[in-house]
This record gives sequence, structure tokens and C-alpha cells, in this order.
Amino acid sequence: MKIHSTYMAIVLATVIMNAENHECKNYVLSASDQSLIDMMEHYLHTSRKEECPPPIKTSNSGVTYVRWGKKSCPKGAEIVYTGQVGGTQYGYRGGGVNYLCLPNDPENGQHQSYGNNQVYGSEYQLSSSMKPSGWSESMADKEVPCSVCYQKHRSTVLMIPGRKSCYKGWNSEYNGYLMSDHNTHFRRDFACVDINAEPVDNKNGNEDGAVFYPTRTKCGSLRCPPYTNETDVLCVVCTK
Repeated sequence: MKIHSTYMAIVLATVIMNAENHECKNYVLSASDQSLIDMMEHYLHTSRKEECPPPIKTSNSGVTYVRWGKKSCPKGAEIVYTGQVGGTQYGYRGGGVNYLCLPNDPENGQHQSYGNNQVYGSEYQLSSSMKPSGWSESMADKEVPCSVCYQKHRSTVLMIPGRKSCYKGWNSEYNGYLMSDHNTHFRRDFACVDINAEPVDNKNGNEDGAVFYPTRTKCGSLRCPPYTNETDVLCVVCTK
């Protein structure tokens, strides 16, 4: 590009010089001369423009994730909506295996008479002998909240089971405990529930649904070390 630009500049200078050295000082450029000069100027202008770096644009990209067990998002993240956890009832063979973050302001459909109830609420299933370290037994049978969060200028989100901190180069959104359904129920996704989880409200009734149980490790096929037998499974949600 520089070679072409230099060549075109020489051609342009030559045309102008020849015109100025013409015997007739009161010369008038011919249409072809003016056309050539205009073409050279346009070429040089556009070639110089291409060499300039483009302006920096502010990126609107980002990632979303669900913060299970909390009504708010971590500092620095925008809240898309807050809601309560739902999903298929724990004893059903069919249906989805994932937990859902259902918004608190739904747009409800028409009433139907067929029998295929799929979307239930969710409760913490805890007891004095089965609860994450530091949690109160009073959370038992209370409904689980959730919030969908948006983190700007990030391109990926990752939940790491078995850790409470992110690896180098990653940003921690929140950490907590890995929870899922009971091992005697039908399979459910694992979810990273915030370490400072809270209930939807103070309602206390054993209505089940898509329930959350704490999980723990079991050594054997799981190598110990590095893991430890029968301990809380920690987790962290990271973005980058």
C-alpha cells in the first residue's frame, strides 16, 4: 500500500509540475488533466484513511447466569429478573431434569384441563443431620429464590464444582454449595446454590416439588486425595 501511495504521489506531482512549466503561463488544465488530478487526490485520501486505525467501539457483549438461592445479583452484575426456582416434581419419571428460574412477574397462559403438571416450585430439603456447613435447619421446606444476572464485557461463564475460588484469569461471581435431588429420586441437574442462600419468604410447608438436597463426596472411584470422603461439595461460578 505504501509503495502504491508513493507512486501515485509521484505521478500527481509530475502532472502538476508539467502543467506549471508549460510555455503558456495562463494555461488551462484540460478535462483529462483535471480528471487525473481528481483521481489521484481521491486515491491518496482513501489510502491514507485505510492506514488509520479504526475507532474503538464499546462492546455490548456479556454473559448471563443464574444465581441459585438469592434474590439479588453480586456487586458489579446487572439483574435481569428475580424469581423462584421450579422444575419437575422429584418423583416423576418424565419431564425436564434441569432447574428453572421462574420470574416473579409471569405472563400466564390459558387454563387447561389435561393432566401433565410439570412445573412445580422448589424447596430446601434439610435436617439437623443433613445440611451444608453453616446453614440453619430453619431453612428446611422453605421455597428457593433465584436471580438471573448479566455481567458486561465477559464472553463466557463457568461453574466449577469442588472449588470455592476461580482459577487465575477468571472472575468470581459467587460461590456456594453443590446441590441436587436426593440419590433415591430421579435424576436432576447439579446447581451451585449461593453460600448465603435465603428463602423466598417465611412460608413453611412441606410441599416438595423440584427439591434441593445438599451433596457430599464418596471416595472410591473418586480419588481421595485430592478429595476427602463425605464432605460438602463446594462450587463457584466464574466469568471471563
